Order: sequence, then C-alpha cells, then structure tokens
Amino acid sequence: MKIDLTETTSSKINQALVSARRAIGTPAIGMVLTLVIVTDEENAYDALKSAGDASREHPSRIIAVIKRVSRSPRARRDARLDAEVRVGSDAGTGETVVLRLHGELANHAQSVVLPLLLPDAPVVVWWPEDAPADPANDPLGALAQRRITDTYSAELPLDELAVRAATYSPGDTDLAWTRITPWRSMLAAALDQQPAEVIGATVEGESDNPSCELLAMWLADRLGVPVERTLSQGPGLTAVRMETKNGVIVLDRADGSLATLSMQNQPDRAVALKRRDTSELLAEELRRLDPDNTYASAVKFGVDKLHSGGEVTAKPLDSPVEKADKAAETKAPSAKKAPAKKAASK
Repeated sequence: MKIDLTETTSSKINQALVSARRAIGTPAIGMVLTLVIVTDEENAYDALKSAGDASREHPSRIIAVIKRVSRSPRARRDARLDAEVRVGSDAGTGETVVLRLHGELANHAQSVVLPLLLPDAPVVVWWPEDAPADPANDPLGALAQRRITDTYSAELPLDELAVRAATYSPGDTDLAWTRITPWRSMLAAALDQQPAEVIGATVEGESDNPSCELLAMWLADRLGVPVERTLSQGPGLTAVRMETKNGVIVLDRADGSLATLSMQNQPDRAVALKRRDTSELLAEELRRLDPDNTYASAVKFGVDKLHSGGEVTAKPLDSPVEKADKAAETKAPSAKKAPAKKAASK
C-alpha cells in the first residue's frame, strides 16, 4: 500500500502510517528499530531495496531522507516536504517513509525525522554515499545509536579511512569493514588449527580498496607483525598470506567466489568466500547495536602506521615497461640497474 503526500508535515505522515496499518491490519509493535537512510535520488532506489531486503531479518521502520537542492535562489528559500508512505508488501516486513526535503527544510532534516522515530526503539543512520566527515556530530547522526558509512563509495577511499579514524565515535562502523568479516573469521579459524607464532603477513587486493587496507590494519593490530600490502587486479580482496614458524598459511580467492585455504602438512581446502550484496552487509550490521571496539582499534592503528611510514606498506603492480626492463636485466646481468622505486601506500 502506497500513500503520496505533497506539501505535508510530520504529523500528517504519522497519521497516514496509522491509517495504512489499520487498513491492511499490520501492527507497528513488531518492528525492532528505525533505520534512517540519508541519500539522493540517484542512489535512493538501490538503498531502499537493500534496506527492504535487510528488513526481512530486522523488521524496521525505514525512513529515507532525500534532500532536493533547488537551482533557483527563490526556490531555495521555499521550504516544502513531500512524502511517500509504504506499508505492507511494498515495504518489506516493516514500514517505509520516503521524505523529499525542498529548499531551506533540507538543512533541518532532523526536525522532520525526529517525530517519525519509533518510540523506545534503537535508531540506526546509514549513509550509502557522501557520508559527513563526523557522523556522530551530524544532526541526523546525533539521533542514532549506530552510524553506518561506506568508505568504498568515497572518491578517495584511502583518504576517507583517515577521516573515519580521526572522527571515530563509539557506534560508528563502515561497510568496508563488514565486507571482511568472513575473511577475519576464516583466518582466525586457520590459526586455531595451526597454533604457531605469526612472524609476518601479506594482504593482496585491488588498489584503493579500503577493505584490503582494513584487513591489513587488523592483522597488524592483532598480531603485532609487519604486514605488506600488495596489489592485484581483483576482484576486491584476493589473497592473504601469513608466515608462521610452522610454514605459510594462504587464503587465496582469485575469482571473488571460491577460496582455497592452504596450510603446512594439510590438504588444500575449498571454502565459500563470495562477495556479498549490500543487503547482507546491512543485515549483519543491524545485528549488533553496541560499539565495535575491534573496528575502532584497527582503523586507528592502521591510519597511524600509514602516516608514519610504519609496518603497513604497499607494493604496487609492475607496469608493462617495468616488466620489460626486469626481463632485460635478467638476460643481461652486467647491465647497470636503475635504483628501485618504492611507493608508499595509503
């Protein structure tokens, strides 16, 4: 069931929600949280679809905040609120309210959202893209117990990691961190099966991929060993190698779906490690509403090391010219070699 409201108010939206629930016989008591999505028209459809899929596991009231910036100076002075209320099959297992804020009202979104929050229920705010530098101090972020960003959607993902570390507040998290949960679980399980001291590690993946950087930071933080960051053609994170005193542990995923776990004196094992949809990542984050101290420790540790030239370093892919030069040097050992260039990773 859909109800369109033009030039409306928060009070009228609440009345429309009650009327819609009564019409289809759906109670509000079954919803466990309010999910506020701050997005734009371009990304609204994908974000709402992902949130609707996640609501099958976490029934919630979904409030999408879309700020409509007017081109005309006169129109920017006019404040108007349009809304779309979805209940029943059109809203997953909860309720959906799409808010379009025009003019000056776009700068006061929290005043519109606040009356629409479920009483006595947690609030989660998600920015699929263009997250504020300090989510906890954002007017909408201040309403939430949990704030979800996605560094991968930023124009400069590695610079964005530094921003996330500098402004971290308890309750902040990032979908770039959520993407590596299966990798962290598999690596921890491998070390349980091969109890040996780790003396070094290598993380291989695409360039400018914050998930690869976060995994390297997590390993360096937890193991206290040097971690090298090497680059591949992807997709995403492709391999992790941990050097131990009993041999090398390798988790290799070349195709983005099926990985191979290799350990000393054990047969290779195929493990499912597919790249997950946004709805699955969002559902995982909604399972816990307490601060993620492991994420906080990893992102702060890694950024400090990157800025100080510490343990987390990057090794870029060789260009075709560099490969040709290396091949020529191998054939002619007496030739004078140019000094190698090192590139620091962010």
